[in-house]
Amino acid sequence: MHSKNAPQRAPSKLFTLNLLVKSFILLIVLGTGFSVLIMYKPQYIDLHSMAMRTISMSWSPAHCADEGTSLQRWIAPPSNLTHSMTDEELFWRASFVPQVKKYPYNRTSKVAFMFLTKGPLPLAPLWEEFLKGHEGKYSIYVHSSPDYQPDFPRPSVFYRRQIPSQVAEWGKMSMCDAERRLLANALLDVDNERFVLLSESCIPLHNFSTVYGYLVRSKRSFVGAFDDPGPHGRGRYNHNMAPEVSISQWRKGAQWFEVDRSLAVFLIHDAKYYPKFRDFCRPPCYVDEHYFPTILAIELPHLLANRSLTSVDWSRGGAHPATFGGRDVTEGFLKRLKGRQSCMYNDLPAAVCFLFARKFSPSALKPLLHFAPILLGYGSEQRLFE
Repeated sequence: MHSKNAPQRAPSKLFTLNLLVKSFILLIVLGTGFSVLIMYKPQYIDLHSMAMRTISMSWSPAHCADEGTSLQRWIAPPSNLTHSMTDEELFWRASFVPQVKKYPYNRTSKVAFMFLTKGPLPLAPLWEEFLKGHEGKYSIYVHSSPDYQPDFPRPSVFYRRQIPSQVAEWGKMSMCDAERRLLANALLDVDNERFVLLSESCIPLHNFSTVYGYLVRSKRSFVGAFDDPGPHGRGRYNHNMAPEVSISQWRKGAQWFEVDRSLAVFLIHDAKYYPKFRDFCRPPCYVDEHYFPTILAIELPHLLANRSLTSVDWSRGGAHPATFGGRDVTEGFLKRLKGRQSCMYNDLPAAVCFLFARKFSPSALKPLLHFAPILLGYGSEQRLFE
């Protein structure tokens, strides 16, 4: 029996030998790895420190500011008016309203002068004189035909102030779309507090300080909204406007308005009345004379001065006001234009009622520049001798 069990011990000895060899190889590998780790430890420490420094820099306050998380990102006006937003996207972005009323920085209210034009601004040199020396208190926006390319020089206040524009047709909803587009682009600058709609034929009747103070101190916005019982008022009402707008709520007013920031936001986010005016106020119903006056009179009548700041002359009759050329602009003419007026301002009687006037043709520029220093209160004195 003993001789039969003897051969079974050989595999046990072989297993023990294999185990010893594998253990020896493992010790060699571990030793080699430990030696390599010791050899490269300084480099590892340096790389680790560098990585930690990089992560730290990535999350430092200065880096966060660079990434646009500082307050400056939210209050700085757009450096470039060119953008690719649709009207829907633009109106959504521009309708953001802070719920905290107190600004966390020293804010200077600005007046946004919004020019709705077909193309050139022939009276731009007059506006340049009006705005000179008042940087930081105004901003400029121009909506023109989309195929028009302005060529204002770099020093001009109108340089690169054209917003992405679309075709605007007189008397149609596309005109109100252009006005809302101007408002929305101007709202992107949080310092813009007052918004004035102007045409290429408008001029300022007073110096900048007078105009600026008049606007920023006003308790109300300057939108005319009156009930005209005649054919050019209620006669344009379409009963399909009901129930959103009844005939007793139907209003008419001048296209050239001035509103504060709260009303500007209201006008661009309106979705209740817009479809009604788009579909049921078409020529001979001129929507630019009815849309804003009506919806503001319905929703926010207590915020309206119910008058326009832009003087026009309808004495010649016709569908459009009188246009004044170079021969019309005399010293007597401008004095009459600025003559004593009577209106209410902040619930008190006032003698200054109009801040702007229209319509002036390109030929009026030279005499306007000539008389501006002495009759309008702005411009260069040297022009008196030109």
